[in-house]
Amino acid sequence: MQFQNKTVIITGGGTGIGRKAAELFYNEGANVIINGRREEVLKTTATEIDPTEQKVSFVAGDISNPETSKDLVNKAVELFGGVDILVNNTGKFVPTPFTEYTPEDVQSYLDVIVKGTLFTSQAVIPEMKKRGQGAIINTGSMWALQPVEATPSAAYSAAMAGRHAMTKNMAVELAADHIRVNAVAPAVVETPIYNNFLSDEEVPEVLDSFNEFHPLKRNGQPEDVANAILFLASESASWITGTVMPVDGGATARLR
Repeated sequence: MQFQNKTVIITGGGTGIGRKAAELFYNEGANVIINGRREEVLKTTATEIDPTEQKVSFVAGDISNPETSKDLVNKAVELFGGVDILVNNTGKFVPTPFTEYTPEDVQSYLDVIVKGTLFTSQAVIPEMKKRGQGAIINTGSMWALQPVEATPSAAYSAAMAGRHAMTKNMAVELAADHIRVNAVAPAVVETPIYNNFLSDEEVPEVLDSFNEFHPLKRNGQPEDVANAILFLASESASWITGTVMPVDGGATARLR
């Protein structure tokens, strides 16, 4: 139970990687608060992970709004006395040709990924300082490092590159407060995000086509990334900060 009595906030925690991370943290003894826009999804996830409703709670709201981050921290303090770990896991991914982005598209990526990371991190830092330490893990992306012709995603990639850059800057600024900041950079992970732009019939076929994209010959699963998140949050990673860890089945090993 390596996270016994630790309190974790996970944004984008209702489905996919965030949900699996919430489940694994809970299994290791942590108190968990998840965030997303859809209250019913969050409620279902929280209850399925913790039927007692004692150690997993949720706050629904738009994470680009600083008030949502404040609500998350206030709930963590009210229920569990503080915050030890933050996982910034919000994301939006809709492949779009470069010339077809609208101002609204670009703003939405900045809201979900950049603002969602900045405001939530700002909100938890004072509580982590009270603890004398903390860990922030950001879910980045291989697309911030390597374009993929089959999935044009310049705005998404730019926002995720911003999350990577924020990771390194925060790590340097917060090191004196014993707050470590790292990121994971997944490649293709089989989560519900693909249902945002593919039909239910298309999802399995398209995802199967990406298995060979990874040298390990398979797409990632939420647990692959969640395990890396837990490692970076743990004492086993106590001398690691400012890194962006590829969790990508070897995909970026091909970078020249």
